[in-house]
Formats: sequence, structure tokens, C-alpha cells
Amino acid sequence: MKYLPNHENRTINNSRFKFYIPIKIKFLIGHFIAIFWLTFSIFISKAWVTSLGQIISMPAAIVIIMGIAYIPGYLISFMVGSLLLDKQPKFAVELPQSPVTILIAAWNEEKNIGATLHQLAKQDYDGDIKIILINNNSSDNTVQTALQTADELGLSMQIIEEQRAGKNYALNTGLTFVDTEFMITLDADTLLHPSAIRYIISRILSAPEDVCAVAGAILVRNSRQNIWTKIQEWDYFLAIASVKRLQGMFQQTLVAQGAFSLYKTKVIQEIGGWDDVIGEDIVLTWKFMKKGYRVFFEPLSVAFTSVPTSFRGFCIQRSRWARGMIEGLKTVKPWQQPRIYGKYLTGVNFVLPYVDAIYTFCWLPGLILALFGVYWIAGPMTILVLPVTILSYLILYRYQKSIFRKLDLKVRKNNIGFILFILIYQIIMSPISIFGYTQELLKLKRIWR
Repeated sequence: MKYLPNHENRTINNSRFKFYIPIKIKFLIGHFIAIFWLTFSIFISKAWVTSLGQIISMPAAIVIIMGIAYIPGYLISFMVGSLLLDKQPKFAVELPQSPVTILIAAWNEEKNIGATLHQLAKQDYDGDIKIILINNNSSDNTVQTALQTADELGLSMQIIEEQRAGKNYALNTGLTFVDTEFMITLDADTLLHPSAIRYIISRILSAPEDVCAVAGAILVRNSRQNIWTKIQEWDYFLAIASVKRLQGMFQQTLVAQGAFSLYKTKVIQEIGGWDDVIGEDIVLTWKFMKKGYRVFFEPLSVAFTSVPTSFRGFCIQRSRWARGMIEGLKTVKPWQQPRIYGKYLTGVNFVLPYVDAIYTFCWLPGLILALFGVYWIAGPMTILVLPVTILSYLILYRYQKSIFRKLDLKVRKNNIGFILFILIYQIIMSPISIFGYTQELLKLKRIWR
């Protein structure tokens, strides 16, 4: 067994060569498809640009239409074209036995920690699993519940205390107690599929040496609770998963999320652990990439997390994510990334605030005008992005269903959530993201939960 060019980790049978497409070619094909779509969009939107330009000036019209149609269409087309070429490399190591340490930072998780530990006890992993629970100023019975559950299940667990409030402090303290080559961060309310640890360690052991982390696949645990969780189920299942898969395909997954990811312990120690920022996992991942390391994504390694059940909680979480993205851009600029794929993917985040601003301050008012028959901004032309978006979701839906079959899971029926996700999700998300960007730019007080 050896690695193919560009370190695409696939097994070669010397007696019969298997055709493959290098990631460099996939990258170029994806952009060719995106450029074709952009050219087509510009050609058929000439009348729209001209008519809007007569009302607000031509430069302003171009700026608005770029943010509404051209850039989103380009990005979505690139994703669709790339995902059509994606094929996850096979595992070189299918039954790993490497010892691993699980870090769980907990603050008032009495209600959740028991279920999380029960799922750890169900893992079909043959190696030793050590659990370190970092109690971060809990005022409930988190520690007592964890100790009792671990004792009942026969789990190897260590409790340590961290008085300073903040997930970064808790994780950095826990890091000093890790003595295994690999470590996993896991949120206290996140449930692992029984094969999650086996698959995620198989992926890193099957990868080249410069892969320092693998992000797991996060799905929604409480999707049936109310309409907000139903909408978020599709966000995680389709939108977030498609972006993760695209980034993982180019070996530059931009967020090895703290909720569930695997890391090489020595690399985290090398870069000094987690920074004191609200998006500590984003900044950590980008610092990996700046050092020349690669970050993979493993779709078979699935975890289920609890998502916000209220609109206020959803706004706090997503504005925090947007703020974390700005922190990442401030810490590591796209042009500082050593790999072309990292430059491009982080560079996409560089233009997202512009797209969100145009969507919030131009498209939404344009949508209101369209309700009264005024189609200056929102009209038939803006619908052009919709078919490409739906196509990308259909591609990923088929892929996700195949993943679920391998894991003996079933996709829940959630038609109402899907319809609302398609129709209103971006209407909600862009203003929330703008709020998050503004919080970071103005250095407003951090809201953790």
C-alpha cells in the first residue's frame, strides 16, 4: 500500500491500477463549472443589471447583484461540481487499537452527562479509552452524576477542576493531563454513534503524517422538539455536511469542531492549545493549517448534539459562530495559508460578510418590494440560484442516506422542517451573522450560551 500523488490516501493494487482524479484536477473542474455558471448568469442578467442601474446607478447595481446572485451562484456551483467528483478514500486501518483520551469540558451538565457517558460505554472500539472530565465551575451535580455513571459503566474517568470560566481554559487544563498520542474533544451533551471513535481513528491512521486532526460529522439529536430544531436538523444534515465534505475533499476542513473532533496531542501542544476567543475551535484549526498541517473530515464518524430550542438561543449560537469566523480571519489571513486550497476556502469566508450584508440590507427589502409588484432587486432572476442550491442538497441527501445505511440509521421524515429550511433559513441567518460580525468588530461583551 502506498499514497497516490497529492497524498490522496487510497489503496493501490499493483496488479490492477484503479483510475482516480487528483484533487488538483477536481479543484480545477469545480472552478470550470462555477465559471461556466457565472458566465451564463451574467449573460442572462444583463437586462436586470441595466434596469436596476438606471434606478440606483450602474456601480451600485453591480455591487448588489454580485452579492445576491453572482457570488452565491459561483460558490454553490463550485460545491456541486466538486461534490460530484468526491469519493472518500478507503481505510488502510479498519480496526485500530490506539489508546485515546476524551476531553469533556462541562459546565452545569447534570442532565446530559449521563447519556454522553453511556454512549461512550457502547463504543465498538478495541483500544483503551480514557475520559477526562474538566468541571468548569458547575453549580449543579455534574460531577456526582458523572462519577456515579462512570462507576456503573466501568469507565476509566478522571475529574479535574478549572475555576476560570471559559471552554478554552477547561480544555487547556485538560490537555496537560493527556498522555496518549490521540485525543478527542467531546461536548457534554453530545452522543456518539457506537462506531464513531473507531471510524475517526481509522481515518487519521489511514492518512498521511501531516494530517493532524479529523472532524467528525455532527447531526441534530433533539430534532423533534419544536419547529426550530426541525429546521436545524436539515441545516446540519445538508448544508453544514455539504460544506464539511467539500472542505474535507480538499483536505482543509476549516473547523475541527470542539463538539466532536480527533487531534494529534503533540500538534495541539506545539501550537499552544486553545486561544481565549469565542471561536476557539475555528482559530485552533486555522493555526493548524498555517503550520502546514492538513485537517480531514470523516462522514462515517457521527455524533448527535443538542441544538438550541428557542429563537433567542439560536441567534446567540449562530452570531457566536459568525463572530468566531471573524476571529479566525483576524488570527490567520487567507493569504497566510501555505496551501492553495486553504487560501481559497478561507478566502471564501473573507467574502461572506459582504454577501450577508447585501442579503440583509438589499435583498430582504427587495423581497418586501416584490410582494407589492416592484421587482427591482428580488424577482425572477434571483430564483436562478435556487435550482443549483436544490441540486447540491439532492446530491448530498443521496450521499447522506448511503452513510446512514452503513451506520444502520434512518433519515427521519421532516417535510415541514425541510420546506422552511429552503424558504426562510437564509432570511434568518444573514441578519444574525451580521450581528455576530458587528459584535466582534465593536469588541462587544462575549455571550457564551
